[in-house]
Amino acid sequence: MTRSTISLLVLLFGIAIPLMNSAGMAAEFRAGASAVDVSPQQFPVSLRSGKAMDASAVHDPLHARAIVLDDGEITLAIVVLDALGAPPEMLDVAKQIAAEKTGIPVERMLISSTHSHSTPPSNRTEGSPGDVAYRELLVNGLAQSIIEAYEKRELASVGVASHDLPEEVFNRRWHLKPGKMPANPFGKMDIVKMNPGTSPDVLDRPAGPIDPELMILSIQNNKRKPIGLLANYALHYVGGVKEKHASSDYFGEFSRLMPSRLRASPEFVAMMSNGASGDINNIPFLVNRPPREPFEQIRIVATKAADTAYFAYKKIDSHDSNITLGMIEREIELKYRRPSEDDVAYAQKILALTDPVDISELPKKAQDYARKTIQAHEREEEFLTVTIQAIRVGEFAIVGIPFETLVEIGLEIKDRSPFSKTMVIGLANGRHGYLPPPEQHRLGGYETWLGTNVVQKDASVILTENLLEMLTELKTSGKDGR
Repeated sequence: MTRSTISLLVLLFGIAIPLMNSAGMAAEFRAGASAVDVSPQQFPVSLRSGKAMDASAVHDPLHARAIVLDDGEITLAIVVLDALGAPPEMLDVAKQIAAEKTGIPVERMLISSTHSHSTPPSNRTEGSPGDVAYRELLVNGLAQSIIEAYEKRELASVGVASHDLPEEVFNRRWHLKPGKMPANPFGKMDIVKMNPGTSPDVLDRPAGPIDPELMILSIQNNKRKPIGLLANYALHYVGGVKEKHASSDYFGEFSRLMPSRLRASPEFVAMMSNGASGDINNIPFLVNRPPREPFEQIRIVATKAADTAYFAYKKIDSHDSNITLGMIEREIELKYRRPSEDDVAYAQKILALTDPVDISELPKKAQDYARKTIQAHEREEEFLTVTIQAIRVGEFAIVGIPFETLVEIGLEIKDRSPFSKTMVIGLANGRHGYLPPPEQHRLGGYETWLGTNVVQKDASVILTENLLEMLTELKTSGKDGR
């Protein structure tokens, strides 16, 4: 008897028949969770904390946190890594190691980065010994988190809910008052500016919305004890870490706080994933926030996020163990953006300057983006292949996008999804720069500049339509759209 036939019988006659797996046994939903410390062990390591520097210590541990879900037919893994961003080639190595140990197919693993700016590079194969050693540590830690979560599987149930936390998210792209817009690195005038300061004499209005929703996927064992929790919030990193210290930012502090919110055991694993936050940060524009000590603002945001996750958790009436899983992965070809002939000529002119006075009069970062323009012009590849994923967990959905995804895209996917709740995870299975929608491309600004954004201007439309199609397939056709 097929699963669909059983479902029809239950619908028509109310017959309580246990679902069966492919071996004819009653299918039981199981889940496991694990957190593996992936803090650097060899110093110094490079650090990205607003400016390039070396880290000589770790302020708070970095982790690879994993949950594994198993409905008897499909087993899948979701991992959140404390990293600025990880490239597909490194993640694929970790996935393959985990696949060999667990049997979970690599195409049923989603690994996302938190985008903490106080973390070492994830894929250095040459350079400083600390950086090179860190790549191997990350690969093994990621694989181990999946393996351990798989080994810890037990009978489980899940619940989904959300609660809003609007006061910590701010759209960072702003229209400015007349005469206040500076030239961009290409010598042109944008319509909006990213992070324009807090002066009311300069700021006019935000160029886009926010997404206040903090969504959670809660996992319990059959004794109603919390196993794991996957949260998602559309907020960039917070920052404000002590100089030369690695940190997991508010993502890690949230994970540290959540066990106390749920009175969970030490084995409980909470994780916070980065939502569609490419144009969202924690700066309260038009407000002068009092100075903070290092890590203080991170603690404030993490505490509010943990409280909000608790409020969401209390909305869950019951956790469900009768869960159908499904997952679809697609590879999408996107065209690389190419500069115009005028763009190339301007970049060549900028890079040819040698007089310090002439260079000092250039727009900010003009030389950096001139080099990026030439690189885009000389790039031999025509297409970038990116991986997107859609996951079904009962009547809940998750999508993974390998970009710093602007909030408008996440809001559209949530609004148009056939599932009642859909979590949008950014920086999933790769980091390919920013992903603005076409209407934000027309406004210009940092997130849209050639070099910051590397793919065709309608890439968000292509990816959104593919993801919605994948979600519809999961909703209507079952586990893998077939």
